Amino acid sequence: MDQTSNSDQQRVQIHLSVRAASPSFRAKAGASGEAQSTSRHGWREELEKATGEVFEIMLGTRLGNAIEGSPHIGADFTAMVGLAGSLCGVVGFRASSQSARRMAAKMLGLDDVGMGDSVLDAFGEICNMVAGSFKARIAGLADGCALSVPTVISGKDYALHSLANGERIEVIFSFEGNPFSVTLDLHN
Repeated sequence: MDQTSNSDQQRVQIHLSVRAASPSFRAKAGASGEAQSTSRHGWREELEKATGEVFEIMLGTRLGNAIEGSPHIGADFTAMVGLAGSLCGVVGFRASSQSARRMAAKMLGLDDVGMGDSVLDAFGEICNMVAGSFKARIAGLADGCALSVPTVISGKDYALHSLANGERIEVIFSFEGNPFSVTLDLHN
């Protein structure tokens, strides 16, 4: 179990995944692929379905219904996966450290995990799987859009500002009674 001092918990940390994209993945990232549907109608629902599917399959958990409005999440963990190609943007995950630890524990089949790399890796990978599942659900994106490796930010005092300058889709779920958000920031 990892031990972190109080001063370490107050720092903002960015954790980059160390997995490299395979040559075939890089080749697909440059391919134009089938043109994506220009209609974004129904993308919120597809983001909800993709998230629910990943949580059921990988964490063995059914999420609470999507929450309307904007409840305070108290997020001190954020994971991001970039989209590039026929669709450009970022899929983001925001949750409290308690929720991130529980998600990691469920994914790893453990009762509890400390605040170490396993939480960062699992939280980033969950975001990555949601981004991949969402991408697979949208016609034309499978081959024409590449995903970046996940990036995870942890800490108490930070704000995220998307420079995508486009549409934002946000869905807030309940996981074990605590809210967390999934966002899709699309670049115009």
